[in-house]
Amino acid sequence: MKYRQWRLILAISLLISSVLLYLFDYAVFKDPHEILTFMLGRSLPASRSSPGDTGHRQAPEVHGEAQPFGEAEHGDWGFLCRGGTDLLASLSDTDPEIEGIRSNLQVTSGWSGEEFSRVARNLAEYSFQVDISRVDLEHLHIILSQERDFFLRLIENPALMEHESFTDLLLAIFHLTEELARRPSFEDLPRSDLAHLKIDIERTYGRLAREWLEYMKSLKTSYPYLFHLGLRTNPFDQTASVVVMEKGGKD
Repeated sequence: MKYRQWRLILAISLLISSVLLYLFDYAVFKDPHEILTFMLGRSLPASRSSPGDTGHRQAPEVHGEAQPFGEAEHGDWGFLCRGGTDLLASLSDTDPEIEGIRSNLQVTSGWSGEEFSRVARNLAEYSFQVDISRVDLEHLHIILSQERDFFLRLIENPALMEHESFTDLLLAIFHLTEELARRPSFEDLPRSDLAHLKIDIERTYGRLAREWLEYMKSLKTSYPYLFHLGLRTNPFDQTASVVVMEKGGKD
């Protein structure tokens, strides 16, 4: 009992100390954004992925059985359904080298786990690029700002933040959202600033594309009906249509 009381007193003391330090930081520097960024970074748990685990998530335990990450927590992948595919389609259209990999991303219902793995290896080596002159920065800002609160809720989810690749994606998206939000206008930006935004956009683009592929793999295993919808809304398929055709349509 005394040990528990000691731990409680220590926890409260540390909490009070942290609050006082943040208040002191704000009083001196007057920058709540930097404080928020620091707090988010310090609150993220370390990834449990091994150095050789690139793009594969540790399956959580559900009722004693290992479940695919997408099945156990597919609701937290909402951005890929809500706006991620549209964002991917928009950014891939500005990728000058996209035709080199587009055919590899035509996911079908016949893909095996090995096929997903093969394409994942190809994406790991692909240099995702955008032609910044073709990116509609205002439209991008609107899309991301509408989802800002949703991103924050995802970042606060400790289960998601245990997975390194998804953590990297969320932080990349959140950083890009903040970068765009802090610019009063996107007209007449200097080349140096456009070059900076290009790096941020490409970081988000690449990580989002790789997560989309993993997302499709998870859906195929756990949620076939969502997988079929994903086939008809493939952001890399320029002929994709959500409308189910009588003949020749994507199932």
